[in-house]
Amino acid sequence: MGNSALKSHLETSQKTGVFQLTSKGLQEFPEELQRLTSNLRTVDLTANKIEVLPPAVGNFLHLKSLTLNGNRLASLPSEIGKLKKLETLSLNGNRIQQLPPTLGQLRALRTLNLSGNQISEFPPGLGTLRHLDLLDLSRNQIRNVPAAVSELQTIEINLNQNQISVLSADVSLCPRLKVLRLEENCLELSSIPQSILGDSQVSLFSVEGNLFEVKDLRDLQGYDKYMERFTATKKKFA
Repeated sequence: MGNSALKSHLETSQKTGVFQLTSKGLQEFPEELQRLTSNLRTVDLTANKIEVLPPAVGNFLHLKSLTLNGNRLASLPSEIGKLKKLETLSLNGNRIQQLPPTLGQLRALRTLNLSGNQISEFPPGLGTLRHLDLLDLSRNQIRNVPAAVSELQTIEINLNQNQISVLSADVSLCPRLKVLRLEENCLELSSIPQSILGDSQVSLFSVEGNLFEVKDLRDLQGYDKYMERFTATKKKFA
Protein backbone atom coordinates (compact mmCIF):
# COMPACT_ATOMS: atom_id res chain seq x y z
CA MET A 1 0.00 0.00 0.00
CA GLY A 2 1.40 3.39 -1.03
CA ASN A 3 2.46 6.05 1.44
CA SER A 4 0.12 8.62 -0.10
CA ALA A 5 -2.89 6.33 0.45
CA LEU A 6 -1.86 5.70 4.05
CA LYS A 7 -1.30 9.44 4.53
CA SER A 8 -4.84 10.26 3.38
CA HIS A 9 -6.20 7.58 5.75
CA LEU A 10 -4.25 9.12 8.62
CA GLU A 11 -5.54 12.61 7.81
CA THR A 12 -9.11 11.35 7.80
CA SER A 13 -8.54 9.50 11.06
CA GLN A 14 -7.21 12.64 12.70
CA LYS A 15 -10.59 14.29 12.07
CA THR A 16 -12.90 11.32 12.71
CA GLY A 17 -11.07 9.30 15.39
CA VAL A 18 -11.63 6.19 13.24
CA PHE A 19 -8.87 4.29 11.43
CA GLN A 20 -10.13 1.50 9.17
CA LEU A 21 -7.83 -0.34 6.80
CA THR A 22 -9.12 -3.82 5.95
CA SER A 23 -7.97 -6.45 3.43
CA LYS A 24 -4.85 -4.54 2.40
CA GLY A 25 -2.24 -7.25 3.05
CA LEU A 26 -0.65 -5.30 5.91
CA GLN A 27 2.04 -7.36 7.61
CA GLU A 28 2.60 -5.00 10.52
CA PHE A 29 0.52 -2.79 12.78
CA PRO A 30 1.01 0.64 11.11
CA GLU A 31 3.71 2.51 13.03
CA GLU A 32 2.32 5.78 11.70
CA LEU A 33 -0.72 5.38 13.95
CA GLN A 34 1.46 6.40 16.89
CA ARG A 35 0.93 10.00 15.78
CA LEU A 36 -2.77 9.63 16.57
CA THR A 37 -2.66 8.14 20.07
CA SER A 38 -4.69 11.05 21.46
CA ASN A 39 -7.25 11.00 18.61
CA LEU A 40 -8.17 7.42 17.88
CA ARG A 41 -11.34 5.89 19.30
CA THR A 42 -11.71 3.04 16.76
CA VAL A 43 -9.12 0.91 14.93
CA ASP A 44 -10.20 -1.79 12.46
CA LEU A 45 -7.47 -3.79 10.69
CA THR A 46 -9.57 -6.82 9.74
CA ALA A 47 -8.33 -9.33 7.13
CA ASN A 48 -4.66 -8.38 6.95
CA LYS A 49 -1.52 -10.44 7.66
CA ILE A 50 -0.43 -8.88 10.94
CA GLU A 51 1.54 -11.34 13.09
CA VAL A 52 2.49 -9.13 16.04
CA LEU A 53 0.60 -6.50 17.98
CA PRO A 54 3.35 -4.16 19.26
CA PRO A 55 3.64 -3.10 22.94
CA ALA A 56 3.03 0.46 21.72
CA VAL A 57 -0.67 -0.44 21.35
CA GLY A 58 -0.84 0.42 25.06
CA ASN A 59 -0.38 4.11 24.14
CA PHE A 60 -3.84 4.43 22.59
CA LEU A 61 -5.46 5.45 25.85
CA HIS A 62 -8.70 6.74 24.27
CA LEU A 63 -9.36 3.65 22.18
CA LYS A 64 -12.87 2.22 22.58
CA SER A 65 -12.86 -0.42 19.83
CA LEU A 66 -9.99 -2.55 18.50
CA THR A 67 -10.72 -5.05 15.72
CA LEU A 68 -8.08 -7.37 14.28
CA ASN A 69 -10.23 -10.21 12.96
CA GLY A 70 -8.66 -12.48 10.36
CA ASN A 71 -4.98 -11.73 10.96
CA ARG A 72 -2.10 -13.98 12.09
CA LEU A 73 -1.70 -12.96 15.73
CA ALA A 74 -0.36 -15.71 17.99
CA SER A 75 -0.34 -13.65 21.19
CA LEU A 76 -1.15 -10.25 22.70
CA PRO A 77 1.28 -7.92 24.47
CA SER A 78 0.75 -7.35 28.19
CA GLU A 79 0.52 -3.61 27.44
CA ILE A 80 -2.99 -4.16 26.07
CA GLY A 81 -4.11 -3.90 29.71
CA LYS A 82 -3.45 -0.14 29.58
CA LEU A 83 -6.47 0.46 27.32
CA LYS A 84 -8.78 1.45 30.18
CA LYS A 85 -11.50 2.83 27.88
CA LEU A 86 -11.64 -0.17 25.54
CA GLU A 87 -15.19 -1.50 25.19
CA THR A 88 -14.82 -3.89 22.23
CA LEU A 89 -11.88 -6.21 21.52
CA SER A 90 -12.42 -8.40 18.47
CA LEU A 91 -9.75 -10.97 17.54
CA ASN A 92 -11.71 -13.64 15.66
CA GLY A 93 -9.81 -15.89 13.27
CA ASN A 94 -6.24 -15.53 14.53
CA ARG A 95 -3.78 -18.03 16.06
CA ILE A 96 -4.00 -16.98 19.70
CA GLN A 97 -3.38 -19.76 22.23
CA GLN A 98 -3.63 -17.83 25.48
CA LEU A 99 -4.36 -14.36 26.81
CA PRO A 100 -2.12 -12.15 28.94
CA PRO A 101 -3.23 -11.75 32.59
CA THR A 102 -3.38 -7.98 32.02
CA LEU A 103 -6.51 -8.47 29.90
CA GLY A 104 -8.37 -8.53 33.21
CA GLN A 105 -7.48 -4.83 33.62
CA LEU A 106 -9.76 -3.78 30.73
CA ARG A 107 -12.49 -2.72 33.14
CA ALA A 108 -14.64 -0.97 30.49
CA LEU A 109 -14.72 -4.03 28.19
CA ARG A 110 -18.21 -5.09 27.05
CA THR A 111 -17.46 -7.41 24.12
CA LEU A 112 -14.57 -9.88 23.84
CA ASN A 113 -14.53 -11.84 20.56
CA LEU A 114 -12.01 -14.69 20.34
CA SER A 115 -13.78 -17.05 17.96
CA GLY A 116 -11.68 -19.23 15.65
CA ASN A 117 -8.37 -19.18 17.52
CA GLN A 118 -6.26 -21.96 19.09
CA ILE A 119 -7.29 -21.56 22.73
CA SER A 120 -7.29 -24.92 24.53
CA GLU A 121 -8.07 -23.78 28.10
CA PHE A 122 -10.89 -21.55 29.30
CA PRO A 123 -9.15 -18.18 29.86
CA PRO A 124 -8.63 -17.41 33.58
CA GLY A 125 -8.81 -13.98 35.18
CA LEU A 126 -11.79 -12.51 33.30
CA GLY A 127 -13.93 -12.19 36.43
CA THR A 128 -12.66 -8.63 36.92
CA LEU A 129 -14.43 -7.51 33.73
CA ARG A 130 -17.57 -6.29 35.48
CA HIS A 131 -19.20 -4.79 32.38
CA LEU A 132 -18.60 -7.70 30.01
CA ASP A 133 -21.77 -8.54 28.07
CA LEU A 134 -20.47 -11.02 25.49
CA LEU A 135 -17.60 -13.52 25.65
CA ASP A 136 -17.25 -15.39 22.34
CA LEU A 137 -14.89 -18.38 22.51
CA SER A 138 -16.54 -20.42 19.76
CA ARG A 139 -14.44 -22.48 17.30
CA ASN A 140 -11.49 -23.06 19.64
CA GLN A 141 -10.12 -26.24 21.26
CA ILE A 142 -11.47 -25.87 24.81
CA ARG A 143 -12.23 -29.19 26.53
CA ASN A 144 -13.24 -28.13 30.03
CA VAL A 145 -15.34 -25.31 31.52
CA PRO A 146 -13.84 -24.94 35.03
CA ALA A 147 -15.38 -23.83 38.34
CA ALA A 148 -13.68 -20.40 38.01
CA VAL A 149 -16.25 -19.57 35.33
CA SER A 150 -18.58 -18.62 38.21
CA GLU A 151 -16.61 -15.36 38.62
CA LEU A 152 -17.66 -14.10 35.19
CA GLN A 153 -20.10 -11.18 35.02
CA THR A 154 -20.97 -11.69 31.35
CA ILE A 155 -24.51 -11.98 29.97
CA GLU A 156 -23.64 -14.35 27.10
CA ILE A 157 -20.94 -17.01 26.70
CA ASN A 158 -20.55 -18.61 23.28
CA LEU A 159 -18.63 -21.91 23.38
CA ASN A 160 -20.02 -23.45 20.20
CA GLN A 161 -17.71 -25.77 18.22
CA ASN A 162 -15.12 -26.59 20.87
CA GLN A 163 -14.27 -30.02 22.32
CA ILE A 164 -15.98 -29.58 25.69
CA SER A 165 -16.81 -32.75 27.60
CA VAL A 166 -16.68 -31.30 31.15
CA LEU A 167 -18.99 -28.50 32.28
CA SER A 168 -18.67 -27.28 35.87
CA ALA A 169 -21.91 -26.89 37.83
CA ASP A 170 -20.50 -23.57 39.05
CA VAL A 171 -21.49 -21.98 35.74
CA SER A 172 -24.95 -21.75 37.33
CA LEU A 173 -23.50 -19.24 39.82
CA CYS A 174 -22.72 -16.63 37.14
CA PRO A 175 -24.85 -13.71 38.36
CA ARG A 176 -25.71 -12.14 34.98
CA LEU A 177 -25.48 -15.12 32.62
CA LYS A 178 -28.58 -15.38 30.43
CA VAL A 179 -27.29 -17.10 27.27
CA LEU A 180 -25.01 -20.16 27.26
CA ARG A 181 -24.15 -21.61 23.84
CA LEU A 182 -22.54 -25.06 23.76
CA GLU A 183 -23.50 -26.37 20.33
CA GLU A 184 -21.31 -28.99 18.60
CA ASN A 185 -19.20 -30.08 21.57
CA CYS A 186 -18.57 -33.47 23.21
CA LEU A 187 -21.06 -33.29 26.07
CA GLU A 188 -23.06 -36.30 27.22
CA LEU A 189 -26.42 -35.90 28.93
CA SER A 190 -24.83 -36.92 32.22
CA SER A 191 -22.34 -34.02 31.83
CA ILE A 192 -25.11 -31.41 32.04
CA PRO A 193 -25.29 -29.99 35.58
CA GLN A 194 -28.91 -29.88 36.68
CA SER A 195 -28.21 -26.61 38.50
CA ILE A 196 -27.91 -24.84 35.12
CA LEU A 197 -31.50 -25.81 34.39
CA GLY A 198 -32.96 -25.43 37.86
CA ASP A 199 -30.95 -22.78 39.71
CA SER A 200 -29.28 -20.43 37.23
CA GLN A 201 -30.36 -17.24 35.44
CA VAL A 202 -29.81 -18.90 32.04
CA SER A 203 -32.83 -18.45 29.78
CA LEU A 204 -31.25 -19.75 26.56
CA PHE A 205 -29.24 -22.95 26.87
CA SER A 206 -28.18 -24.07 23.40
CA VAL A 207 -26.76 -27.62 23.20
CA GLU A 208 -27.57 -28.96 19.72
CA GLY A 209 -24.94 -31.22 18.17
CA ASN A 210 -23.60 -32.92 21.31
CA LEU A 211 -23.62 -36.63 22.25
CA PHE A 212 -27.32 -36.70 23.17
CA GLU A 213 -30.68 -35.68 21.76
CA VAL A 214 -31.79 -32.21 22.87
CA LYS A 215 -35.24 -33.58 23.71
CA ASP A 216 -33.60 -35.74 26.41
CA LEU A 217 -33.00 -32.58 28.44
CA ARG A 218 -36.67 -32.83 29.41
CA ASP A 219 -35.83 -35.82 31.61
CA LEU A 220 -33.46 -33.77 33.78
CA GLN A 221 -34.47 -32.26 37.08
CA GLY A 222 -34.93 -28.50 36.78
CA TYR A 223 -35.97 -28.57 33.12
CA ASP A 224 -39.42 -27.12 33.91
CA LYS A 225 -37.82 -24.16 35.70
CA TYR A 226 -35.53 -23.56 32.73
CA MET A 227 -38.53 -23.61 30.35
CA GLU A 228 -40.29 -21.02 32.51
CA ARG A 229 -37.34 -18.66 32.11
CA PHE A 230 -37.02 -19.47 28.40
CA THR A 231 -40.71 -18.77 27.76
CA ALA A 232 -40.74 -15.56 29.82
CA THR A 233 -37.75 -14.22 27.87
CA LYS A 234 -39.32 -15.17 24.55
CA LYS A 235 -42.51 -13.30 25.46
CA LYS A 236 -40.53 -10.24 26.48
CA PHE A 237 -38.94 -9.97 23.03
CA ALA A 238 -41.98 -11.07 21.04
